[in-house]
Amino acid sequence: MNNLCADIGYRSINHFGEELCGDHVDVIELEDHSTVAVLADGLGSGVKASILSTLTSKIISTMLAAGLSLEDCVETIAATLPICSERQVAYSTFTIIRVVASEEAEVIQYDNPNVLMFRDGKITDYPKTEMNIGGKKILQSRIRLQENDLFLAMSDGCPHAGIGDAYNFGWKEEDIAAYMEPISDVGYTAKTLSTILLDEVYGLYGGEPKDDATVLAVRIRRREPMNLLFGPPSNRDDCGMMMALFFSKEGKHIVCGGTTSTIVADYLGKPLIPSIDFVDPEIPPIATIEGVDLVTEGVITINRVLAYAKDHLAENESYQKWSYQKDGASLISKMLFEEATDINFFVGRAINPAHQNPDLPINFSIKMQLVTELSDCLKKMGKRIKVSYF
Repeated sequence: MNNLCADIGYRSINHFGEELCGDHVDVIELEDHSTVAVLADGLGSGVKASILSTLTSKIISTMLAAGLSLEDCVETIAATLPICSERQVAYSTFTIIRVVASEEAEVIQYDNPNVLMFRDGKITDYPKTEMNIGGKKILQSRIRLQENDLFLAMSDGCPHAGIGDAYNFGWKEEDIAAYMEPISDVGYTAKTLSTILLDEVYGLYGGEPKDDATVLAVRIRRREPMNLLFGPPSNRDDCGMMMALFFSKEGKHIVCGGTTSTIVADYLGKPLIPSIDFVDPEIPPIATIEGVDLVTEGVITINRVLAYAKDHLAENESYQKWSYQKDGASLISKMLFEEATDINFFVGRAINPAHQNPDLPINFSIKMQLVTELSDCLKKMGKRIKVSYF
């Protein structure tokens, strides 16, 4: 096993006037240390397309999770999906990207736009083997991976953007590649890369997409551990043990909470230097302690991070805010969402007397709920999470 991992992110926009998206993405982790992402595009738009794409992606991911080979899954889907009698096209097309132990990628493509591969900041060609399964042409590729390799899969709503408007014949593959090349290896997460490309697609449609459009990005990156300390332990005698375990971990260290930061400063024998700079009037200022990468307030800050995490998993509209601001919540969001792959939470169970004021909307159970919800969001982003309570 190498020290690489697959960062996977995706976003969709609906056909203008439709409530449901006709594209669907599923991402699953398999027991053989492989990760599979499936993008399915249902015929047409609306409810029917949504049902078809969801069924297609779910069938493929469920069969893979049950231990069937990729070839068996493709054969089953290819034989199952009917052909539309009017348009003579399949009721759902699909793209499968399987990353095995971060060493090899297997790409299966059926009637979706060509998967784009970027290496060292340049669009890169890769071998494709044509197979005929159930009368359908399937393209299969096996690629040895390198750090920072990027794969972009998309539904046909992306290259169709701008037809008859910005472009006579749509946004061609080479145009999309040229647009993404300059930012393909500058460190953006897969989610951000998919958002950047889809925002451009949305703009080319003039804000009224004439088709569902989805971008799925898979980026191979080095594992980056991160550690977050939130609250003092319930037993004061455990402070030393908690601090020792926290600082023994590899990676950056984030400390959240006023009492917690005081304990950390005492443990390190370094001064706690507060700031009075309110970058965001709703978020308490950060502080500094030598030996700690970031020191912030606790519950209010983490609550904002949770809000950003939920948005990041959905429309990612808050990205423009937290990616540039320097308040505590924005800085934590950048570190957890963009930098980290493996996150260790050290959570103290001590009850803060200040939080027991009935006039404040904060109590012990809310603090624990914040940790649970944030952990769940980060897992959905593909992060490895470990939570230790003290």
